[in-house]
Amino acid sequence: MALSIKMDIDAVEDVTCLDPELLQLPDVSPFALKASPQLVEDLFSQWLSLPGTGHLVKSLIDDAKSGTIVNASTNFSTLNAVGSHSLPSMFPSSNAPPLSPRSSSGSPRTSRQKSSPSALGSPLKLVSEPMQESIPQFYFQNGCPPTKELKEQCLSQISHLFNNPLNGLQIDEFKAVTKEVCKLPSFLSSALFRKIDVDWTGIVTRDAFVKYWVDGNMLTMDIATQIFEILKRPGCKYLTQVDFKPVLRELLATHPGLEFLRNTPEFQDRYAETVIYRIFYHINRSGNGRLTLRELKRGSLVAAMQHADEEEDINKVLRYFSYEHFYVIYCKFWELDTDHDFFIDRENLIRYGNHALTYRIVDRIFSQAPRKFTSEVEGKMGYEDFVYFMLSEEDKSSQPSLEYWFKCIDLDGNGVLTPNEMQFFYEEQLHRMECMAQEPVLFEDILCQIIDMIAPEREYCITLQDLKRCKLSGNVFNILFNLNKFVAFESRDPFLIRQEREEPTLTEWDRFAHREYIRLSMEEDVEDASNGSAEVWDESLEAPF
Repeated sequence: MALSIKMDIDAVEDVTCLDPELLQLPDVSPFALKASPQLVEDLFSQWLSLPGTGHLVKSLIDDAKSGTIVNASTNFSTLNAVGSHSLPSMFPSSNAPPLSPRSSSGSPRTSRQKSSPSALGSPLKLVSEPMQESIPQFYFQNGCPPTKELKEQCLSQISHLFNNPLNGLQIDEFKAVTKEVCKLPSFLSSALFRKIDVDWTGIVTRDAFVKYWVDGNMLTMDIATQIFEILKRPGCKYLTQVDFKPVLRELLATHPGLEFLRNTPEFQDRYAETVIYRIFYHINRSGNGRLTLRELKRGSLVAAMQHADEEEDINKVLRYFSYEHFYVIYCKFWELDTDHDFFIDRENLIRYGNHALTYRIVDRIFSQAPRKFTSEVEGKMGYEDFVYFMLSEEDKSSQPSLEYWFKCIDLDGNGVLTPNEMQFFYEEQLHRMECMAQEPVLFEDILCQIIDMIAPEREYCITLQDLKRCKLSGNVFNILFNLNKFVAFESRDPFLIRQEREEPTLTEWDRFAHREYIRLSMEEDVEDASNGSAEVWDESLEAPF
C-alpha cells in the first residue's frame, strides 16, 4: 500500500519540494522552517504516513486525471479530522497545522493561481493589495487655476466694469479695474494696462483682460507675484531699476501728497530715482541690481506700496516713499557737491557730518571696497553711490549697513575683523581725540569694550554673523571711524534714549531724517525771511511724525 502511494505521488512533479510558508503552522515560525529544511522534510514525511493521507492524495490525483471537479473542501476537512489525532505530540491536539493547499495537479510547484482560496477552502489568509492614495496636484507650471466660484465672481465684476459700447477701457479708465478686480495699488494701473495692451492700441478689451488675468491664473497668485509678473520684462526672471520707473511716474502724477511737484519735473526725476535706490538698497540683498521674486517677497515693498496707495500724506509712508526723506538725502548731496557737477570726490565727502569721518574710512569708500561705484568718472561717486553711503552711515543697525561697513574694515577680505584691522582705523580716531583735547581712550580698552559688546564666537575674531546677532553692533563702526557719534554714544544722551523708548518702531534713519528735515526747513525759512519772502520759522511747519 505504501509503495502504491509512493508511486502515485512520484507521478506528480516534485511534490516533496515544499514551500515552508504554505504549511501555515501556528506553533512554528516560518523563519524557523526555512532555516531548518530537514524539519520540513520530516514533517511532510510524517504527514504522508498518516492513514488517511494516502487515500486522499490518490483520490485527488484520480479526479485530476479524469477531469472531475475536485471537492477539496470535503476532503480537507476529513483529513483535518483524521490528522488532528495523528500528528506528533509537538503540536497541541487543538492546534494542528492547516493542510498545505494543492492545485488540481497536486503539486505545490505548479502555478499557484488555479483557484481562489475561497473555492479551495484554504486557510491561507487573503492578502489585500495596498490601496493607492490619490494625491491632488500641487504644482502648476503657469499658476494654480482659480476655483469655479472665484472665477465666476471675478467674471461678474469684470463684466460690470467693461459694460460699455466699446467693450473695453482706455488707460485713464483702467484704475477701477486695478483696484477693484486685481486688488492692486492704483499707481500700478498704467503698468498693468501696458502689459495687456502689447500692441499699443490704447484700449484693453474685456476678452483681453480675461485672457491675461483669469485664464493666465494671475487671479490666484499672491500680490507679490502679481506685481513681479506685471513689472518684469518678457523673458526676464528679475526686476531692474528701469522696471520701476513707470510705477513712480504714475505715483507722481496721481498721488495727492506729491501734487506740489508737478511743476518741477527735475525734482520729480530725482524723487523717483531716490525711491528706486532705496528700494534696491534694502531689498536687493545680492547687490547685483537684479531684484528676484524671492527678494521681493522677503522685503517690505509690497506693504509700503499698499500704504502709499491708502495714505494721502506721502511723508507718513516712511519706507521708501517719504518725500521728506528724499529731501534730506538730496539736500545733503547738494551741500557737498560744491561745483554742482552731480559728482562727489574725497574732499567733498570728508566734510560730511561736520567732518565726522576719518580719512582712512573715506579712502576705503573711494577704493570701492564696500560697493562698486555706478559713476563712470574715476575718483568720484555719483548720486546713487551717495544714497547707499548715506543710508549706511545714518542707520548702522540695518543689515545692508552692517555689510557695507564690514567690507570697509575687513582690509584683507577674509570675512573676519581682527584687532589689527580695527586698530588701523582707530589710530586716526585716537589722534583726533588728542587734537581736540579730549581724554584719549587706549585701543586695548576699546578692544575689550567691543569684544564684550559683540561677544563673538571666536574671541578677537569678529564675523559678519557676530555683528548681525548684536543690536549694538553699529556702535562698533562709530567707535572706529565716526568721532561725533562715538562721543554721543559715550555720553548716552538721556533725551535720545527716552525718544527711542517712546517710538520703538522708528529706525535710526527715520529719526535722523526727521531731525534733519526740521533743521533744513528752518534754515530755508530763515533764508527766505532774510530775503523778505517769508515769515520766520513757525513750529506749525514742523513735519508731522
